[in-house]
Amino acid sequence: MRRVLHLSDLHFGRTRPDLVDPLVALVEETAPDLVAISGDFTQRARRGQYVEAAAFLDRLRSPWLAVPGNHDVSLDNVLVRLLDPWGRYRSFIHEDLAPRHEDEEMTVLGVNTVNRYAHQSGRIGRSQLRAIATAFRDNPQKTVIVVMHHPPEHPDGSTKRPMRHSAEGVAALRGAGADIVLSGHLHNAHVAPLTAAPGVLLVQAGTGLSTRLRQEPNTLNLLTIEPGLVRVDRYAAFERPAFEVAESAWFGRDPADPGAPWRALPDTDGPRRAQST
Repeated sequence: MRRVLHLSDLHFGRTRPDLVDPLVALVEETAPDLVAISGDFTQRARRGQYVEAAAFLDRLRSPWLAVPGNHDVSLDNVLVRLLDPWGRYRSFIHEDLAPRHEDEEMTVLGVNTVNRYAHQSGRIGRSQLRAIATAFRDNPQKTVIVVMHHPPEHPDGSTKRPMRHSAEGVAALRGAGADIVLSGHLHNAHVAPLTAAPGVLLVQAGTGLSTRLRQEPNTLNLLTIEPGLVRVDRYAAFERPAFEVAESAWFGRDPADPGAPWRALPDTDGPRRAQST
């Protein structure tokens, strides 16, 4: 069993300061095997905002993996965005834009979907897809988790521009052997198998700290992962500065068939087992 705490869209520079300490405390309390952060550390990629983000990361006691978001590239300075888009991210967050975490049960791959030439829409590069495919081929028994800022599929009602060539991206993720995709960008929480690739479970986090809310509170996800079984606990912070479990969802599939579709399981207080189909 592995536990992954999924954060996204922290947006230092436009945060709820009273939620920073509770978030750090939640990481310490849950002690996940990995904290996965799917981009947008900053609001405008300014140096002071990156300083705040780096200070937050320094307080985490669990290992973490992160990818940049579109707000982590300068929006104000076009020359910086075009000539050195990742300079500050690499200086303050991490040198690697496509990091990797691996243990006995899971392979977690960061994918940089930010397109410096198009602010809102993202993209998946061929080299990144090859890395996912290689991870699956080398260790097909492990859960392959992909962390990316832009979701490969938008839920109904989303008004943001979808990822470029999103249909091809979904097909490629499925073909590469991804089991779970963790993403952000929309500031709305959502968990469901991809429509065009039900063997890939999309877990969407809302904004962890930002005041840029979109009709829902600040949220984050805690995933508990076993072969053929995933539990997603959604933590939310309302007016009181504290994160508490607001909703839980279970998804299962035949653990003997890595390509089998994920299916939502009925809510129950009893123990769970992966279900063959």
